[in-house]
Amino acid sequence: MKANEIRGMSAAELETKLSELKKNLFMLRMQMATNHLENPVQIATVRRDIARVKTVIREKQLER
Repeated sequence: MKANEIRGMSAAELETKLSELKKNLFMLRMQMATNHLENPVQIATVRRDIARVKTVIREKQLER
Protein backbone atom coordinates (compact mmCIF):
# COMPACT_ATOMS: atom_id res chain seq x y z
CA MET A 1 0.00 0.00 0.00
CA LYS A 2 1.12 3.49 -0.76
CA ALA A 3 0.74 6.33 1.72
CA ASN A 4 -1.16 8.36 -0.87
CA GLU A 5 -3.77 5.61 -1.18
CA ILE A 6 -4.16 5.48 2.58
CA ARG A 7 -4.52 9.25 2.91
CA GLY A 8 -7.46 9.13 0.49
CA MET A 9 -9.46 6.90 2.83
CA SER A 10 -11.99 8.10 5.37
CA ALA A 11 -11.56 7.56 9.11
CA ALA A 12 -13.98 4.62 9.14
CA GLU A 13 -12.20 2.98 6.21
CA LEU A 14 -8.87 3.42 7.98
CA GLU A 15 -10.16 1.73 11.12
CA THR A 16 -11.53 -1.16 9.05
CA LYS A 17 -8.25 -1.50 7.15
CA LEU A 18 -6.29 -1.46 10.41
CA SER A 19 -8.36 -4.29 11.87
CA GLU A 20 -7.97 -6.32 8.65
CA LEU A 21 -4.20 -5.84 8.71
CA LYS A 22 -3.98 -6.87 12.35
CA LYS A 23 -5.96 -10.04 11.63
CA ASN A 24 -3.70 -10.75 8.67
CA LEU A 25 -0.60 -10.28 10.83
CA PHE A 26 -2.00 -12.68 13.42
CA MET A 27 -2.64 -15.31 10.76
CA LEU A 28 0.86 -14.88 9.35
CA ARG A 29 2.37 -15.31 12.81
CA MET A 30 0.32 -18.47 13.32
CA GLN A 31 1.55 -19.83 9.99
CA MET A 32 5.12 -19.02 11.00
CA ALA A 33 4.70 -20.82 14.33
CA THR A 34 3.42 -23.94 12.57
CA ASN A 35 6.09 -23.75 9.84
CA HIS A 36 3.54 -23.19 7.05
CA LEU A 37 4.64 -19.68 6.12
CA GLU A 38 6.05 -19.64 2.60
CA ASN A 39 7.31 -16.05 2.50
CA PRO A 40 8.50 -14.56 5.82
CA VAL A 41 8.85 -11.12 4.20
CA GLN A 42 5.05 -10.86 4.28
CA ILE A 43 5.19 -10.26 8.04
CA ALA A 44 7.43 -7.22 7.64
CA THR A 45 5.27 -5.90 4.81
CA VAL A 46 2.08 -6.15 6.86
CA ARG A 47 3.78 -4.53 9.87
CA ARG A 48 4.83 -1.59 7.70
CA ASP A 49 1.30 -1.26 6.32
CA ILE A 50 -0.06 -1.19 9.87
CA ALA A 51 2.41 1.55 10.74
CA ARG A 52 1.39 3.56 7.67
CA VAL A 53 -2.30 3.31 8.53
CA LYS A 54 -1.66 4.30 12.14
CA THR A 55 0.42 7.27 11.00
CA VAL A 56 -2.33 8.53 8.71
CA ILE A 57 -4.94 8.06 11.46
CA ARG A 58 -2.80 10.16 13.78
CA GLU A 59 -2.28 12.83 11.10
CA LYS A 60 -6.05 13.09 10.66
CA GLN A 61 -6.53 13.40 14.42
CA LEU A 62 -4.05 16.27 14.59
CA GLU A 63 -5.77 18.14 11.74
CA ARG A 64 -8.93 18.59 13.78
